[in-house]
Amino acid sequence: VGVDIFFVISGFLISGILIKEAQTGRFSILTFYQRRVRRIFPALILVLLFCSVLAWFILLPDEYQQLGKHVLSGVGFVANLALWAESGYFDTAAEAKPLLHLWSLGVEIQFYLLVPVLFWIFERWKPAYTLLLVGSALLCFIVVGISPKTSFFWLPTRLWQFLIGYGVATYVPV
Repeated sequence: VGVDIFFVISGFLISGILIKEAQTGRFSILTFYQRRVRRIFPALILVLLFCSVLAWFILLPDEYQQLGKHVLSGVGFVANLALWAESGYFDTAAEAKPLLHLWSLGVEIQFYLLVPVLFWIFERWKPAYTLLLVGSALLCFIVVGISPKTSFFWLPTRLWQFLIGYGVATYVPV
């Protein structure tokens, strides 16, 4: 539930920034992404370097190789997809995945890549917001019954949470 609330808050904050900038005529997609890079990259690089160096001394070779895959997926902001692909009966224990937490960053960054386009669409065709919100929530509830791990890791089944934040941001100024 904590991550679910986090995604709603993230959707609220990011959407609120976009809405405020659009209303004042200051929105720039380049500036938007520059701010995201400045906020996320320093901490991400530090975590990836620290884990990689420390793991060299702690992990077994096959575990270190798996960590390398997680580092690359973290850098590419697709850790959620990489971890989803690994999940299953023979999956490594969560305790042996020091970068497991990057799955949520992957989902969040994927939302960041999508939100300016969504914002543009929502401004031009108001029903799109409701359709996407309801569609994503329905997809989540359908997929969770079929494959809970897919529902957990994928942006399309999490998008409704960000969109709730977006909806609140349209009525409550940030």
